[in-house]
Amino acid sequence: MKSFSYRTRGTCSREIRFDLDGKVVKNVQFVMGCQGNTLGISKLVEGMDAEDAVSRLEGINCGGKGTSCPDQLAQAIKAALAEG
Repeated sequence: MKSFSYRTRGTCSREIRFDLDGKVVKNVQFVMGCQGNTLGISKLVEGMDAEDAVSRLEGINCGGKGTSCPDQLAQAIKAALAEG
């Protein structure tokens, strides 16, 4: 299992920490942000295939910001997959 940390852009959350166990998303934690929403996102993606999580979350827009906490998690997972 490998741990990752991603600095978010354009959202209330400031950082996302998570693990990849192979290509399975584990232990997602958002730093700051809307606690109920970020906790819900974390629980929903727990145990999900990383590529499936990206395809479901990427492009979600929050309040016209052009991104969202789910979208930032998708970006974080994509970066982690590219890093290996």
